[in-house]
Amino acid sequence: MMFKFAKSISMTGAATLALLAWAPANAQGLQVVSTFSIISDFASHVGGDRIMLTTLVPANSDAHSYEPKPTDAIAVGKADLVLANGLHFEGFLDRLIQATSAKAPVIVLTQGVELLRNTEDEHDNHPEDSHDDHDHHNQARQQVDSHEHDHAEEHTDHHHGTYDPHAWQSVRNAQIYVSNIATAFCAADASGCPTYQANAKAYDQKLQALDAELKAAVAQIPADQRTIITSHDAFGYLAHEYGLQFLAPQGINTGSEASAAGVASLIQQIKARKASAIFVENVSNPRLIQQIASETGVSIGGKLYSDALSAAGGPASTYIDMMRHNVNSIRDAVLKR
Repeated sequence: MMFKFAKSISMTGAATLALLAWAPANAQGLQVVSTFSIISDFASHVGGDRIMLTTLVPANSDAHSYEPKPTDAIAVGKADLVLANGLHFEGFLDRLIQATSAKAPVIVLTQGVELLRNTEDEHDNHPEDSHDDHDHHNQARQQVDSHEHDHAEEHTDHHHGTYDPHAWQSVRNAQIYVSNIATAFCAADASGCPTYQANAKAYDQKLQALDAELKAAVAQIPADQRTIITSHDAFGYLAHEYGLQFLAPQGINTGSEASAAGVASLIQQIKARKASAIFVENVSNPRLIQQIASETGVSIGGKLYSDALSAAGGPASTYIDMMRHNVNSIRDAVLKR
C-alpha cells in the first residue's frame, strides 16, 4: 500500500506553518494517535501528562499484518496528530486515514533519518548472494532530504519501498524520532512547548547513555562471533550501528514468504559461517526458526523484540528496555556457547 502523505507530513516549510495553525480539538490534552508501541513509548516520554495517547498496534503485535478495528477509526477521527513511522511500515494506515476522512496531520517520524536501502529484492531473487556480506546493506546508508524522502514514499515500484523502515533499531535514529515528535507537539500545542522540549532533552540524555551501553555490550562479543539468525530482516540498523551481522529467512516484512530454496541456502550459509546464535522474534511465528535451529545445530538463544514492545511487566516494555534486552541477550547467548 503506497503512502500518500508527503504534502501533509513534512515537518519543514509550509507543512510546519500548517501545523502551527492547528488547534488541539480537546482542551484536556493533545489527542495523539501512534501507529505502534515503540512510537507510543517515545511519545509518552515527550508528551507526559499533556497528551492523551492512543496506540493502534498494541504490544507484541505485528504492524506489517495489522488490520484496524472500528475503535481505531474513531481514535484517528478524533486525533490532533497521528504519529507514524512511514516507509511503508504501516501498510494499513493509508486505508484507515481515507476511511475516516481524518483531518489531523500525519507526522512521519523517519524524516531526517539516515536510511538504509531495502535489500528485500536480494532476499527474494538471489538467496545465495543476499547475505554474502551485510556490508553492502550497511554501505547503502542514505541521507535523503525531504524531497527525496517524499518521492521515494510516493513513487517506489516495490511494494515494501526503497528503504528499510526499521530505523528505530539504531538509538541515534531514535533520537531523531524523539526530536520530530517534540517539534510536532510544539507546533500543535505552543503553550506546552517548553514542557515538550524539556522532556525530549531529558529523554535524549537517557538515549545517549543507552547508546554507549549498547556499544560496550557489543564490544564484549568477539568480532568473529557476531553473526546472528532472526526471523525477518528487522535488524539492519542495529547491525550497521553496532557492528553485528544478521541473517534471516524472511525479508523486511513478516508477510514475506521464505522459499524452500532460500531457507536451504541460508542453512548452508549458517553452517559455513558458524553462526553464533539464533533467536525467535516476538512478532513472528517461531516454527521456521525452530526448524533452522534443528537443522543447523545452533541453539535458540531466546526472544528478540523487533517491531513491537513487550507487554507491561515484560522484558521489553519500553524502548530502552527493548534495546538493552536485545543486545544483552545476543551477547549472553554468544558468550555462553
